[in-house]
Amino acid sequence: MSLIKALITPVTPFQQNAPILFCEDSKKCAFVDPGGDLDTLLSVAKDNNLIPEKIFLTHGHADHAGAAMELASMLSLEIEGPHKEDAFLLDSLESQAKMFGFPAQNCTPNRWLKDGDEVTLGNEILQVIFCPGHTPGHVIFFHPESKLAAVGDVLFQGSIGRTDLPRGNHQDLINSITQKLWPLGEEVLFISGHGPVSTFGQERQSNAFVSDAILAN
Repeated sequence: MSLIKALITPVTPFQQNAPILFCEDSKKCAFVDPGGDLDTLLSVAKDNNLIPEKIFLTHGHADHAGAAMELASMLSLEIEGPHKEDAFLLDSLESQAKMFGFPAQNCTPNRWLKDGDEVTLGNEILQVIFCPGHTPGHVIFFHPESKLAAVGDVLFQGSIGRTDLPRGNHQDLINSITQKLWPLGEEVLFISGHGPVSTFGQERQSNAFVSDAILAN
């Protein structure tokens, strides 16, 4: 069994984490949520002797998906994710990014993902878990053997994703966290779309929005 490891690089003016997940054995990698700054991401992959294989998208916001089509074209990579409920966001990436002053291309993935799907990376298989709330089509990627999850903007260290953006839903987000993420295990390390890594166990203890104590009130 190989492990999935991650290299985390913030990109775009939003300092969005664009993790590069890679299979330890094969060195094949997937760019997760490449929102921009492709030169930086490609340098990180090259410096670590990684072999680009895929692009994974958790959701359709411009800081996460704005450069996906450019990267796919540049390296002849396929784009997997998010769920098709985020199609309206991927179709509007250019206008989203224009509001914030950075470039983006509208995006059509090669494969829409749904709850229970699997994606391959090198010699390994990651689980796809549908976690709507921040956006209606948000998914996360989980590798049980590595106890590692890339959760996009569902959950952060000490906080949770915004739900005041188009088709966000606060209750859906809380349900995604408590019913989809927590059962994966307290020891799971998660990479969020912004900020430092944490574990689900730590967030159940101390998160200001979804700790066990807060939700019990």
